Amino acid sequence: MSRKIGRPDAGPTDTQMDSARALATLERLPVSRWHWQVFWVLGLALQFNGILNSSGNSVLADLVDRGWSNNYWNAFFSSAMMMGFFVGSLAAGSLGDRIGRKRTYEMCILVFGSMALTAACTPGMIFLIICRGLMGIGMGGGIVLGYGTFTEFMPARVRGTWSARISLLGNLSPLIAAILAAVLIPALSWRAVFVVAGTLALAILVVVHFQLEESPRWLIASGRADDGVAIVRRAAARSGGVLVASPDDAATRPPAAGVSDTADAAHGGTAEAAPVPQTEVAVPLSAFFTGELGRRTLVATATLIAMNLSLYTITQWVPTIFVNQGIDISKSLAMSMIMMIGAPVGVFISTLIMDLLPRKVLGPGLIVLVAVLGYVYSRQTSEATILAVGTLMIVVLYVYNSFSSAVYAPEIWPTAQKMRGLGIANSIGRVVAIASPYLVAWLLTEFGVIAVFVVLGLLLSACALVLALFGIETRGRSVEEMALPIRTAKAA
Repeated sequence: MSRKIGRPDAGPTDTQMDSARALATLERLPVSRWHWQVFWVLGLALQFNGILNSSGNSVLADLVDRGWSNNYWNAFFSSAMMMGFFVGSLAAGSLGDRIGRKRTYEMCILVFGSMALTAACTPGMIFLIICRGLMGIGMGGGIVLGYGTFTEFMPARVRGTWSARISLLGNLSPLIAAILAAVLIPALSWRAVFVVAGTLALAILVVVHFQLEESPRWLIASGRADDGVAIVRRAAARSGGVLVASPDDAATRPPAAGVSDTADAAHGGTAEAAPVPQTEVAVPLSAFFTGELGRRTLVATATLIAMNLSLYTITQWVPTIFVNQGIDISKSLAMSMIMMIGAPVGVFISTLIMDLLPRKVLGPGLIVLVAVLGYVYSRQTSEATILAVGTLMIVVLYVYNSFSSAVYAPEIWPTAQKMRGLGIANSIGRVVAIASPYLVAWLLTEFGVIAVFVVLGLLLSACALVLALFGIETRGRSVEEMALPIRTAKAA
């Protein structure tokens, strides 16, 4: 449990005022070498996480071709990873708010990197599935920590654009994974993919340890204000400035002393904003399912369910669908690689439009477009049209992937509850991803490709409706400002 700084009846202390100035300064800093360093370290770590994640589809196609696996074993493999994502999201969310973003992130990378190397030595399919599940724990936690942490470093005026850019860096991984698979699998087998991915992961762990600073917002919110202010001072120095921002700026005003954001959410209380930051009492799990925090859990969960359903259904199963349709393994991998060119293209497009359109418009629109393109894709019969429509579908899918995982879901939470809230939403989204491979295997085996995309479209439409009805507009709002509606909604 965090301690509070100061007393409700006392004026702000020097530490509180320094913290308030630091938070305001974070919003006013120009993008500098400090931001770029965070961008590259977190972005590369997310990329190597993604390479290991995205390699599963090609590994499964090779396993099917070698007689190791079939549609149902593939489902076990995919759902084991999603089960790991479920556990990792919850654990990393809790640990990230408790012991810090950086330490928890390092633990996640260590887990998925070491388990990838272990998987390369597996003697059979069952052990490989177990390894994939353990990899999922680290990968799921790493996604929560990577994107969530980045939102705490960037000022609101450019947060959407830069979060989309780090998603671009991270989402080069599907194309890289497809290229690695196309080169390594025919020459060496699927084991080489895990060796390369695991080695890259452990290498980036060293970089994270020495080059990534802890989130100053988390340090201030958790009672380590001096450490947080010191980091902001260094960042300001690297940007050519000092702590000159006014703590009275309403856009960066932290909670009033003696008032807990989430207590207001749970009990309906109100309070006036004040320019003194505090650490907040840890809230119970039930608070994330009631009131304002409950609304945010619903919205973030629907956002991530749509991402999980579309991303893992399409990218994980496309090579296997090709093999089942009689396309040989080499051509299947080559076609998948061509389609995955759409991944970085889609995320690049997201960097251009992310801060131009309201989040409540962009999100539902992208979900519906993915659903429509999925159905059109399933109706194609020639290889040329499959590639053309499939690549367009991947482009739109990765625009939405950037929106959901890198931008919208992380930015709707207050600092003190960010990782727990994001972890809970991710874990609920992963439950759907755990079940969906079995649904896809059954639909694909019994009814064919069209049935898979019809059902997918219906489920995605339901998610789009939730975002349209209950979504929270976050564009241009600071991390601290995102906490204000929890305290002041009834007062307004």
